[in-house]
Amino acid sequence: MLETTTAREIIETPAASAIVRQHGRETIRVEPWGRNSVRVRVSLGPPDHDGLGALLATPPTAGTASFEGDRARLVVGDVAVDLDEDGRLRFSRTTDGEELLAEEPIRYVWPGARSFTANGNGYYRVEQQFHAYPGERLFGLGQHQHGRLDQKGIVVDLEQCNAEVSIPFLVSTRGYGFLWNNPAVGRVELGETGTRWVADSSRQIDYWLTVGSPAEIAAQYAEATGYAPTFPAWAAGFWQSKLRYRTQDELLAVAREHKRRGLPLSVMVCDFFHWPHLGDWRFEPTEWPDPRAMVEELDELGVKLMVSVWPSVSTLSANYAEMLNDGLFVATERGTPFHTQFPDRGSSVSPPVSFYDATNPEARAYLWRKLRENYHVLGVDVF
Repeated sequence: MLETTTAREIIETPAASAIVRQHGRETIRVEPWGRNSVRVRVSLGPPDHDGLGALLATPPTAGTASFEGDRARLVVGDVAVDLDEDGRLRFSRTTDGEELLAEEPIRYVWPGARSFTANGNGYYRVEQQFHAYPGERLFGLGQHQHGRLDQKGIVVDLEQCNAEVSIPFLVSTRGYGFLWNNPAVGRVELGETGTRWVADSSRQIDYWLTVGSPAEIAAQYAEATGYAPTFPAWAAGFWQSKLRYRTQDELLAVAREHKRRGLPLSVMVCDFFHWPHLGDWRFEPTEWPDPRAMVEELDELGVKLMVSVWPSVSTLSANYAEMLNDGLFVATERGTPFHTQFPDRGSSVSPPVSFYDATNPEARAYLWRKLRENYHVLGVDVF
């Protein structure tokens, strides 16, 4: 790799060319990242070369970079990226030169198309502004309850909540796909006067753009982020679920009735409160007296039993004290393990609830041990 210390540079790698430019305090890096695709990173100081976010390591991709005065251009297949003297990027289709997307100033004079507000310890609240186009329709962003297919004109919080699954990837009718590659809580504003992406805490701005037909965009997105494993046949069948089944007899009666009527059924979902207390991760014995026999009968009917596993642990759970003492919970900034309250058996008020720490290998091992002892050995293999 050729590295220089000039304000404008073209970095050559064995597979491609990347543009790096210093614009004031910002370091702007644009490089090929898959077929007809580019990755953009902007930081105050050197970019984070190690962090990939949702992306896989860069695949070998041909690209051509060039400078002309204070301007730079990178061409990667069907997409061209132009960097102007003000540090703004414009993306166009190489076949006809049509503009697909362009950065624009957040306000009239300052701070340009990007904003960095320090949070401390090298992290920033970052904003990225783009031009909005009349008639553009935008699809994607994951699973939300607003009922809209076209996302144009709405604001979406980029965080994971019950029934809200945020995937910060959009496909535009203008012929591009866009991934906001910042693993942080934030939001996207898809307004009529501008598009703005926000991450509340990040070391840099990081996004990925690809160009093509909807099918090509989907394929290039999968190549850049990874392919999902093939669904087993049963998972593509009908799943039966409701708020909850209260007993083993009730769940089996529903499954038997489906089969009696000749209705297709692949999965029965056993949801919350099948446990003695939240965080016990086992069947309540009086309501579910013989779960092994239940699983065996469902198997004979060609039905999988799915058990809903929550990360929440009530103070009433038999596992709470051990998990607390072993440091297996997520803590608040003040070190307190309690994050919310939720109803539980045997309590007239909703007791405090903690969340198991999925980033801790010991906590993951502890949870799987409980799931194996209380579900998997009984034949449950869907969670």
